[in-house]
Amino acid sequence: MALKTNGRSASEERAFSACAKARAAREQVQICTPEGQRCGSVRRSRLRRLRLWHFASYVFVFDDNDRLCVQKRTSIKDVFPGAFDLSAGGVLAAGEARHVGARREVFEELGVSAPLNFTGSFQFGALHVHGDIFWTRWTGLIRPQPEEVEATDWLNVADALALQQVTPDTRAALVHLLASPGCPVRRP
Repeated sequence: MALKTNGRSASEERAFSACAKARAAREQVQICTPEGQRCGSVRRSRLRRLRLWHFASYVFVFDDNDRLCVQKRTSIKDVFPGAFDLSAGGVLAAGEARHVGARREVFEELGVSAPLNFTGSFQFGALHVHGDIFWTRWTGLIRPQPEEVEATDWLNVADALALQQVTPDTRAALVHLLASPGCPVRRP
């Protein structure tokens, strides 16, 4: 895998990491019941500490050759630091509509601004997530967000699924996408 990296010095990375971690811990996020009903908001740090149910988006970005944009997470992420993500996305902000959160996340993480195609929802109980699955096509430049994305690469779906150290929820979301009638790529 030939990752494109963000390239910061070690001292820049430490300073940047400390600020980004503090900001993320204070962020207010939407929580829900196990059945998927909104029931308030909490700081992200509390969501993680108490393992509360919440909403998240999973946006799969494909190029015109059906390759998937795969991200290497930064070492400062609160869950699965340094792992590979098979989708852009994340936790819904407090009061945010689910499709709005998906558009925000794919733009923040990768600089992608394209129409999103919703293909369904799933639950990932191990992380207490109600996830919405989207996909898009993108031929423009990928502009990784330095706080969240260390590097990116384009892989075919089979190679992406074969990666080790992948966030389990993005792997599960990709499997759901591949099984859906709205899947835009051939199944491996």
